[in-house]
Amino acid sequence: MQVSTIMKRQGFEILALKQQLLNGLVLVFFVSFNLQGHCQAIKADFETTAFHQAHQLLTDIIVTDILTPPVASRVYVYAHVAAYETLAAFNTSSYRSLAQQIKQLTVAPPPPNAQIIPAAAAIEALLVTGRSMIFSEPMFDLGATKIWKTFNNKGYAPAVLETSRAYGRQVAQHILAWASQDNYKATRAMRRYAPLKRPGAWLPTPPGYMGAVEPHWNRIRTLVLDSAAQYKPMPNATFSSEKTSAFYQLAQEVHNVGKNLTEEQRLIANYWDCNPFFLNTQGHLNFATKKLSPGGHWLSIVSQVAVLKKANLIKSSAAYTLSAIALFDGFISCWDEKYRSNVIRPETYINAHLDESWRPVLQTPPFPEYTSGHSVISSAVAEVLTHWFGDNIAFLDTTEVPYGLPTRKFTSFRQAAQESSISRLYGGIHYRPAIENGQKQGKKIGEWVLKKIVLTK
Repeated sequence: MQVSTIMKRQGFEILALKQQLLNGLVLVFFVSFNLQGHCQAIKADFETTAFHQAHQLLTDIIVTDILTPPVASRVYVYAHVAAYETLAAFNTSSYRSLAQQIKQLTVAPPPPNAQIIPAAAAIEALLVTGRSMIFSEPMFDLGATKIWKTFNNKGYAPAVLETSRAYGRQVAQHILAWASQDNYKATRAMRRYAPLKRPGAWLPTPPGYMGAVEPHWNRIRTLVLDSAAQYKPMPNATFSSEKTSAFYQLAQEVHNVGKNLTEEQRLIANYWDCNPFFLNTQGHLNFATKKLSPGGHWLSIVSQVAVLKKANLIKSSAAYTLSAIALFDGFISCWDEKYRSNVIRPETYINAHLDESWRPVLQTPPFPEYTSGHSVISSAVAEVLTHWFGDNIAFLDTTEVPYGLPTRKFTSFRQAAQESSISRLYGGIHYRPAIENGQKQGKKIGEWVLKKIVLTK
């Protein structure tokens, strides 16, 4: 009896020990699993951050090279399409390629049968595509080297990293071949624009009296619009210098608003200036202040909101790409109208017919007035971002802080677009119809982009 009792006790002790060992193994498994998941999350965050840094590098070079707003939109769209197509190749169960959804784009080369880091491939595709369209290559290369150094410092295998980058370069070449057929090169060789000699037509404005920017931009291939004139806005008010005319009243509004700006209105005007080439004049000395383009400001908002909403890599890439497409087609549509209606700028009209000493708060940009580019592209991108991230997304915009302006808070993308649009009246460079009809034009473009492109399955 005593021996039996001892044996039973030993049996229970062995079972208990086995259970403890089993519990320990389970604990080790879960700790290991959680650590692995934590490491993967850290890795994903790093890769997404590196992608945003690559976009910022491209923006910095666009600012340095003083690319005009339409040309900047071209650089952005092809670079981001290259990145998105690279990532879509690794996410076929959830995301669709843009091939067959935008004009003349065919399917990119498939990934090789090798270990690939999708983020590295996408960043390389963006960088290679963007680099081919800018001028400051040494500065760009220095920034790119810093990005790849962060990958090396994180312990990514050099051989795998190089294989990934090689695939990114392959996709970039595919996109560049497609981009080369968009008529951009042909427009570089077209005849220089000569201002029309008729009453009410646009004329170069002070202080630089610069030539017209991109008068042939409507020849560029659109990506989703059927044509540059698909959303041709209603005509502007008929030109007249008569004090009783509608046109005179529009100019008078610009004059009166400019003379009675509140500090907030003045801040809004400067905040959304986005003039890539502000010409400073001091006596006989002229020098430029470089700033973001309007498209660069909106893609900065994309970056900030993507971080705010903790969007993963491909969702961030898709947001950039859809926004860049809306910007690109928006500029083509807007520029098509600008050089068709060829409306005189408020500064020229007011100095001739109302007040020869009046000057706008902002420097008048060198192209015709109607419609407002800010109104068109801001409204287009706001529709895309509202669809992608949701309505009433509040965010802080720090885009202009490097240019000496404060952070601004917005309650939604549409509210930001509305402020961007009205800023042109406060700045004294647009009449009201260019703003309001430009907003309608842009909203239709944004809606059309969303109708024609479906990225998620």
